[in-house]
Amino acid sequence: MLANASISITKQHLEFLNKRLAKLSPQDLIKWAYYTFPNLYQTTAFGLTGLAISDMISKLGCDIDLIFLDTLYHFPQTYDLLERVQLRYPTSRVNVFKPQNVNTEQEFVAKYGDQLWETDDQYYDYLVKVEPSQRAYKQLQVNAVLTGRRKSQGGARSQLAILELDEANGIIKINPLWNWDFKQVKQYIDDNNVPFNELLNLGYKSVGDWHSTVPVAEGEDERSGRWKDKVKTECGIHIAKDFTHYTIKETSVAKAI
Repeated sequence: MLANASISITKQHLEFLNKRLAKLSPQDLIKWAYYTFPNLYQTTAFGLTGLAISDMISKLGCDIDLIFLDTLYHFPQTYDLLERVQLRYPTSRVNVFKPQNVNTEQEFVAKYGDQLWETDDQYYDYLVKVEPSQRAYKQLQVNAVLTGRRKSQGGARSQLAILELDEANGIIKINPLWNWDFKQVKQYIDDNNVPFNELLNLGYKSVGDWHSTVPVAEGEDERSGRWKDKVKTECGIHIAKDFTHYTIKETSVAKAI
């Protein structure tokens, strides 16, 4: 059971809702979520699905703000896209959260060492994704979030439902495009002239940090370019329960020369 000051829902109720909502369009799912959950936000890294959702939100006239986690290691094209999204959808505020107490890549390296994603990738994920997302949920008093995850992305997402309980964070997650494939998403982007990451034209179907994202080969899963050759399919945001043992280490680590 998930319960906080504003909402209360059981797993049985969630299963019931998932069956009833399965026939709704993404737009109707967004409207349903908007009128059902207080303090609803969209979490996005400006992937194609997230961009499609942002465009739908704008066209529906729903007052839903965004949460973007700035890991400090995004591609320049991603930061450029952030600016274009803010210009395109001015009524949706983008709330940016960075790793705690650091504002630049240089500050992060000085505090935690260089290439932490190689030496301790799970702690890196905690610092740049898990902790900032939890801080965002707390500071913004989030009850529910719209995400851009889809079943067709494969991996742990292949069994994705429309609604999920995130008991570790005390929120509901709604996946409006849960049943769409990549072609459907790209068609929506093209039909509605939605701004997208220029890296898509270079073979990147899913874009994360520059140090752990590569183009996808023909016939590969669309998220196969993330954490190439590693036994890993998620960065931690959607599996926060696996990171409960971590805390922020305040001891600075000298930068390697």
